[in-house]
Amino acid sequence: MSDNQQSESHDGAPLPEPLRFFGTTWVDRSRGYWARRVGVAALALVLAAAGAFVLALSYNGLQLADSGGIIQLLMIAAFAVCSSLAFTRTLGGFSRPHEAGPADSSWRPIRVIGFVGVLLAYTVRSFVEAPGEGMLRKDYEHRLEQHARRRSSRTGNPAKRKRKKRR
Repeated sequence: MSDNQQSESHDGAPLPEPLRFFGTTWVDRSRGYWARRVGVAALALVLAAAGAFVLALSYNGLQLADSGGIIQLLMIAAFAVCSSLAFTRTLGGFSRPHEAGPADSSWRPIRVIGFVGVLLAYTVRSFVEAPGEGMLRKDYEHRLEQHARRRSSRTGNPAKRKRKKRR
């Protein structure tokens, strides 16, 4: 959600934004949060291994086709570079705000080719926290602090205040 679309509870307090695979359980780390973190890490690791297996099959296909050493070398280099770029970009994206735009769409092909790196980034981040939790937690705590500040500055009904008499 963008800043102007932040959801609020019935008393005006900000509500936490849901996180993929975790909903709002990341706030108090309840209702299966730890099991979900382990599950996300394990699933991402299994999918990364399956992706590496598919890449190995495609490499074997190139060998069987006798396509030449330079083609095989280019394929290995492309997947290695794209996976490492996708890994660092995805891992860094969990700790800074996401800004969709032309810069993000230009990275999409690299993330598709380097999907193993994206999956490994999910695995690594799941060992620390839910992917994206730190960024959402910082934003949520900031909004709670602003709400508390706004609420504490109110001291009752301003219409009932006594006014000083002018001379």
